[in-house]
Amino acid sequence: MARPKHRVSEPPQPPARGVKAATYNLLLDTAMQLIQQDGHIPAVAEVAVRSKVSRATAYRYFPSRSALVTAVIDTSLGPVRRFASDSPDGRERVRELFVKTFPRFKEFEPQLRAAAQLTLEQWALERAGLLEEEPYRRGHRVRILEHAIAPLESQLPPKVHDRLHRSLSVVYGIEPYIILKDIWGLPDREVERIALWMADALIDAALREARRPTLRRPSVATTGNGRARARSRT
Repeated sequence: MARPKHRVSEPPQPPARGVKAATYNLLLDTAMQLIQQDGHIPAVAEVAVRSKVSRATAYRYFPSRSALVTAVIDTSLGPVRRFASDSPDGRERVRELFVKTFPRFKEFEPQLRAAAQLTLEQWALERAGLLEEEPYRRGHRVRILEHAIAPLESQLPPKVHDRLHRSLSVVYGIEPYIILKDIWGLPDREVERIALWMADALIDAALREARRPTLRRPSVATTGNGRARARSRT
C-alpha cells in the first residue's frame, strides 16, 4: 500500500462555542480574505492586526503559518476530504471524484496556490537549515485517491496499483491548474477535461500492464568449456 513520506498536517481543533469560537472564526475568515486578495499566506501577526486581535491571542489559536494554512485548506476542501462513493467500478469512482471536486479546486484556487507556495518556500528554508516553524505537509489526496481506486485493487498487482495511486496524485489537485493555466493559458473547464483525460489514460495503462504476460528469463546452461549458454524455455 502506497504511503506518503511525511505525516500529513492536521488543522488545529477549533473551539466549540462562545467567544473563543468567534475569535477563531474571525482570524480564519480574515486569513481567507487576505489570501484571496493577495495570493500568499499572510503572517499570523498580519492576520491579528487585520482582525483587530492581539498577536498573543492570534498565536494562541494559530502558532505558525503552517497551522494557519492547514486550517484554511481544511475549511476550503472539507467536502472534498469527505468524498465517499459506493460505486463498485474503480474508473467510475475516479471520474466521480474528479467531476465532484475539481469545481471546489477552482473556487478556492488562490488558497490552494498559496498553500503550494508555502510548501516550496519551507522546502528551501529547510534545506538551508533556516526553517523556524513546523513545515506544512500536504497529502490528504493519498487517502482520497485510495478510496477512489479501491475497486481496482483486485484487478491490479500491488506494484501496479501503487504506481497508479501515485500517478493519479500528480493529476489530482491544484497542480493541473498551475501548469495548464499559467503555461498554456487554458480556461478552467479545459483544465478539468484534461485532468480527467489523464486519469482515464493512467487507469488504462495500469489495466494493460496488469494483463501483460510476465516475461520469463531464459535459463542458463553451461557448455563443456565452462561458458554460460542461454537456453530458451518453451
